[in-house]
Amino acid sequence: MVDTAQPGLQKHDLSTFTVVFMIFCLCAAGAYGIEEMIPAAGPGLTLVMLMVLPFVWSTPLGLVASELGSAIPEEGGFYKWVQRACGEFWGFQAGWWRTISIYFDNTIYVVLAGSYTASVIDLTPVEEYLFKASIIVCFTYINLRGIKDVGAVSTVISILVMIAFAMVAVFGFANWQSNPFVPFIPPDQTLFQSIGAGIAIGIWMYSGYESMSTMAGELKDPQVIPKATLITVPLIMAVYILPTMGGLASIGSWSDWATEGGLSYSDVVAAYVPALGIVFVVVAVLANFSLFNTYITSGSRGFFALAEDNLAPKVLVKCSKDRGVPYIAVLSLGVFALFACMFPFEVIVVVDVILFISAYILIFISACILRIREPDLKRPFKVPLGTKGFIAMCIPPVLIAFLALFINGTDYFVGGMFALLSGPVAYYFFKRKYGGLSKRDPVRHPLNPKTGLAVGDTRRLAWMFGVMTTIGIIAIFFLPWYDDPQSYTDDYGIEGLFDILMSCVRWMTAALGLLTAALVIIARRVEPAGPATQ
Repeated sequence: MVDTAQPGLQKHDLSTFTVVFMIFCLCAAGAYGIEEMIPAAGPGLTLVMLMVLPFVWSTPLGLVASELGSAIPEEGGFYKWVQRACGEFWGFQAGWWRTISIYFDNTIYVVLAGSYTASVIDLTPVEEYLFKASIIVCFTYINLRGIKDVGAVSTVISILVMIAFAMVAVFGFANWQSNPFVPFIPPDQTLFQSIGAGIAIGIWMYSGYESMSTMAGELKDPQVIPKATLITVPLIMAVYILPTMGGLASIGSWSDWATEGGLSYSDVVAAYVPALGIVFVVVAVLANFSLFNTYITSGSRGFFALAEDNLAPKVLVKCSKDRGVPYIAVLSLGVFALFACMFPFEVIVVVDVILFISAYILIFISACILRIREPDLKRPFKVPLGTKGFIAMCIPPVLIAFLALFINGTDYFVGGMFALLSGPVAYYFFKRKYGGLSKRDPVRHPLNPKTGLAVGDTRRLAWMFGVMTTIGIIAIFFLPWYDDPQSYTDDYGIEGLFDILMSCVRWMTAALGLLTAALVIIARRVEPAGPATQ
């Protein structure tokens, strides 16, 4: 196999189980977050979704990531997969959306670690911020030391987390008192409302299997990533399902579960051995440390790959001479987290969900395209399905992802749509400023001298904004029927907030429609006839 190491990056020899622990940290690091899912969706439906989502969401994602990662083991991972299948423009969108989502996602774990700590130690706002800042500085430093140190820390914390949740499962099942599936959904909700209330958290909990792929170029044997992914999928299922079922069966009170100020997994063990409750909180804080630690590594490599393709500032490819770490990209994540961790969890997560869901849609589409277009591409790991079966496997997660665009809530939809728009805007400026792939190979990736973009990019922009216009039109009719306007007033304390958000949806949709029409007209004048060259 061709050596895909990138200039400046060092190669590391990581074992399969070290990579398992890193993927475990990227995807889970414990069942933290499911506490919010239980009262929102109902205990029975929560358990069913935790059992079903792996087969229609995370397992297909893990299999696709394993196949593409084995076939294209390059630094940048999923960004390179989409680029190969769909071209420079769509590769950039996937790389940009997922990397930006990691910047926000990463900060969430620092905020959660601060919240868990504040739940047992009385901290002033300043003290809580200083605690979060110390986390950021510490794990940014670990990342600057290199991927081997990141893997070592991930291994230790993952083992502690697994032991902690094994204790929850054991205590829960040993003290079984009630049926954990009752009630199936909250009494005041329909089944559809309950699915909508819980599926976004479920998708989030079972995401991240592609994140390790961004580091493939730094491993001496990148094929350990697909091997480790296949081990991690059932491991994470067990860590989610067994403690949740045991916890609900032992302490019940499903409507009181919450990540802050409510029942949690620590209460399952604390109810019988109080001292273990404190230990569990410590493990919860460490778990969020591990998520922050590994996502610094993954996110920094995303921008490294974009910058190397002349689609982001070149300073992001600078690597330390002694350890081969893209230190500017790593530091950018740390600095961003120092600023963003001052905001509450709810504000940060609004722009996160739609970004990574949209990137996943492109990953699934790319996997199907490569199966059709490059059937002979060497795939050391290949999903044991024919092309039609493979495509059939990818359809359910794409449909789930599309549905999730709308059922997270109007606030998530508006924040997410504005975040999605950052992709084409960033591409326009970076492509014109840095040249993109045309700077490396102007024959295969010719520039359009009239636009300064790649040949065909105006059409791609028109197509993208057209899709977003269609999504906006669906939202205009769906969200008023689906959402509860009063809940926005109650949650945010702003009267008429839902109407304000819907006005944003309507104006944004109208603007996108006009932009689409304008780009179609412009494309007819500036683009050459025939299919665009990728």
